[in-house]
Order: sequence, then C-alpha cells, then structure tokens
Amino acid sequence: MNPLCEETAKPLNECTFCCSSHSAFAAAQLDAGMSLVDQVRTDLETAPVSDKLRALLRIAAVVREDGRKVTTELVAAARMEGATDVEIHDTVLIAAAFCMFNRYVDGLGTLAPDNPDRYAQSARRIVDQGYIGSV
Repeated sequence: MNPLCEETAKPLNECTFCCSSHSAFAAAQLDAGMSLVDQVRTDLETAPVSDKLRALLRIAAVVREDGRKVTTELVAAARMEGATDVEIHDTVLIAAAFCMFNRYVDGLGTLAPDNPDRYAQSARRIVDQGYIGSV
C-alpha cells in the first residue's frame, strides 16, 4: 500500500505524534520526500500523484470523517482509475485503523517531540533496518 494512504487520514485526525512520525516515514520512502507529503496534505486535488492514488486518498479522507460516508460513487471513481477491490478494502481498513490508533495515542498523552528531525531519523532507521532492527 502506498505510504501516502495512511498519511492522508493523519493530519485530519490532528494527532501530532502520528502525523509527524508517519509523514516522516512516508517521506523517507518517496523519491520526492517531504515535499510530496506536504503537497498531498495541503491540497490532494493538485498534488502530483496518480489519479488512482488520488481516488483512494479521497476514500481515506472520507473514512476519517465517518466511514458511513464512503459512497458507491467514491468506490466507482476509484475503480474507474484502476483500483482493485483489495486496494479499496485496504484503504478503508488502513484509514479506519489509523483513526483508532490516533485516538489511542492522544488519549494516552503520548510524548510528541517538536523537532521534525527526530521523526526523520526514526523513519530513516525503520526504512533501512525494519521495525525489529530499529529497536
């Protein structure tokens, strides 16, 4: 799944730790880096992503607001852009799961560093070594 999928729901959920850590993780995996992440977060409609990804990210954004607002039109639009049922399913699953994770992290008052470099360092370590190797 594209790293931008989970990133689309995060800023809308307003969880500082989750948004910052996953922005850095997405950026570390993308050739365009944080510039692309910022463009998607700022304006999905003009961000330089494929039409298929844009359609999936629209679904992710709606799931964040209310899963019941995922319409047959949104699903049809994603299919028209080449999204498979598995990709649509995974988009809904990831967006819904991260909504719950964000509330969990915020509810526990998780420490959220202010320095974006802290998140970038962790993301690079995870990309290079995986989750187990980065502990």
